[in-house]
Amino acid sequence: MTLSSAIPGSAATVRMSVDLGAVAENWRTMRSLSGSARCGAAVKADGYGTGADQVAPRLAREGCRDFFVADANEGARLRPLLPDARIYVLNGVFDGSFAAILAHDLVPVISSPEQAAFWCENAGTREYALHIDTGMNRLGLTPEQAVRYSEGSAPPPCLVMSHFACADEPEHPLNARQIEIFAGLRDSFEGVEASLANSAGIYLGPAAHFDLTRPGIALYGGAPVGGMTNPMRPVVTAEARVLVIRTAKAGETVSYGAAHRFARDSRIAVCGVGYADGYLRSGSSTGVPLRFAVSQGAFAAVGGVPIPVIGKITMDLTMFDVTDLPGDAVRAGDWIELFGPTISLEQAATAAGTISYEMLTNLGRRHARSYTG
Repeated sequence: MTLSSAIPGSAATVRMSVDLGAVAENWRTMRSLSGSARCGAAVKADGYGTGADQVAPRLAREGCRDFFVADANEGARLRPLLPDARIYVLNGVFDGSFAAILAHDLVPVISSPEQAAFWCENAGTREYALHIDTGMNRLGLTPEQAVRYSEGSAPPPCLVMSHFACADEPEHPLNARQIEIFAGLRDSFEGVEASLANSAGIYLGPAAHFDLTRPGIALYGGAPVGGMTNPMRPVVTAEARVLVIRTAKAGETVSYGAAHRFARDSRIAVCGVGYADGYLRSGSSTGVPLRFAVSQGAFAAVGGVPIPVIGKITMDLTMFDVTDLPGDAVRAGDWIELFGPTISLEQAATAAGTISYEMLTNLGRRHARSYTG
């Protein structure tokens, strides 16, 4: 049991609702867009912060059979919930993870000749995947190493894979180059399934799909491609409890550094959420470096009406300007939306100078969680 799941909703000052039905619908959308390729799911980082123990079984009921986690600990926690699935460990294998990978029947994604030698010497004919670097310069054998490996005597992998560096920019020339390199290398692994496309990569079309796609952020409601209308259903609604409503006179200041000075008499909703809960300090209305580049800070919402953050977001508390709301629209004890149906995940991320991935995976342990669908 996690700390967040142990907190009753009545005691929490932050909460989040996860719509598992929306996750399932988003996966079905990705599956349809994957054409003839099988559609897997990235559930690493605790299902991108949404709760992998809830998300993964829901996707398994939809027919998903291929799941991707970051490390062996994540895979071990999911194995009892996914007894028939293939669970890939993206960070590969090393001395400390070897026993857990074997014990929980996980599939390591091998990313270097050294890892490959270690696995083949110690795991016999157990399944493994092979990661080939086609332009990310992060993990994976070089194309030259991959060709030499295919010509050796090692047992073949069950999957060869690579990873797009710029798929969320469809016109970037590296996308076509990576597809070309990967397609050429696939010929060296005859009869082995291949996987390249993440969420954004699926939108690059059939040439990027190969045998298995592995969407991530799109499943959780994030926009898969920048600059286009997000077709994904929202999944997470994050909310904060109003602790007090207070007033301030024109000329007074609020929060650390006295960075925000009131131009008018104002009403302030002080809410029990801060950067310890993943509500990033960079979203403050003023007094943080990001505001020199992006003038507008974060917004929350009350009854579908946006309300701005005022002053600096602190560890446990954030202040919102509710002056323009009717006096009875928000009271102590009410909940305000941080992101969800009114404030999109992308809007919240942009205001904090980050991406939806970081917003979701930073949701803190103090959130009381509920699941629908």
